[in-house]
Amino acid sequence: MSTAKIYEFSVKNREGGMTSIGEYAGKVLLIVNTATGCGFTPHYEPLEAMYKDLHDKGFEILDFPCNQFANQAPGTEQEIHDFCTLKFGTEFPQFAKIDVNGENADPLFAYLATEKPSSGFGKGVKNAFMKKFTDANNKKFGDKAYIKWNFTKFLVDREGNVIARFEPTEDMGKVREAVEAALA
Repeated sequence: MSTAKIYEFSVKNREGGMTSIGEYAGKVLLIVNTATGCGFTPHYEPLEAMYKDLHDKGFEILDFPCNQFANQAPGTEQEIHDFCTLKFGTEFPQFAKIDVNGENADPLFAYLATEKPSSGFGKGVKNAFMKKFTDANNKKFGDKAYIKWNFTKFLVDREGNVIARFEPTEDMGKVREAVEAALA
């Protein structure tokens, strides 16, 4: 049996060391780029609820702060961590702040976005606004604009396959349903 490619990546943890994604082999993962000053920052609440409810069933959330979208994650790793734990009570692993787009994009996120490219934000006024705003923001990254905005979520099954991508406009109830289905 071959090992899924995702387990070959290592990422910088909040303390400055490296963590292998392989440490999470056999678990269902939700990998998220986040920001503390974004309109989607309240997603931390349902993410933490999901983590508390499903962690014992083999579920992990991997949180990667990113400041590439309108400077919405300006703090240090410690300031971001303190904000998330104090305001939302987060307990899931939070890693070092990264870039998800451009020449310095973290290789894990380039891989995730290549496996599950964006299908857009859907329909409606909010989604049309997001597309216009993100297109302007991501223009500077050209073909390396992998992630459209903060709180993009990638679902990885127990075998390490990237099985879904959820843009930040996706209803968190649908994200939870997909996680529960992957755990079943």
